[in-house]
Amino acid sequence: MTVVVYIGKQLKEVRTRRLLTQDELADKAGVSQSTIANIERNHAEPQFRTIRKLAKALDIDPTKLLGD
Repeated sequence: MTVVVYIGKQLKEVRTRRLLTQDELADKAGVSQSTIANIERNHAEPQFRTIRKLAKALDIDPTKLLGD
């Protein structure tokens, strides 16, 4: 069974709370701005290594991005 994980809402909430633009987060995480935009719009399901990079850049535990 395939599990699809979308983290767009959680990612955008944390990013905006940290007062970061998509470009700034992308730079800190080592991913492209379009990757951030696609994840936030739930147009892309990120790999777990990308989730880890984003969490590290946001200084949070990766599970915080996975939601409830």
